[in-house]
Amino acid sequence: MSVTNDDVLHVAQLARLAIDVTRLPGLVAELNGILHHIDVLQQATIPADLGARAVAGMPLRSDNAPPVALQSARELFAPATRDGFFLVPRLATHGDAGASANASDSEADA
Repeated sequence: MSVTNDDVLHVAQLARLAIDVTRLPGLVAELNGILHHIDVLQQATIPADLGARAVAGMPLRSDNAPPVALQSARELFAPATRDGFFLVPRLATHGDAGASANASDSEADA
């Protein structure tokens, strides 16, 4: 199989690529070289059970991994916890939002 100048220009047009005409012979030569290499690879004989032999013969490491250096209790990361959750102080902006909502409710009642 080989590629012609027209083939390269057609694919370039489909891909919306601008190809300089001076580069065209080089591109055709490179693509033909790649296709020739693929033809050579297709002629190679490969045993049918190669994949199974490669996986079965691969040495495995033992599962004795060292402990995680930062593994600590959750309670050490927060000043207070309850039922497995971290207790954090309420943000000031959240308190203001609740106060303004209550104020607008009392203004609407008046």
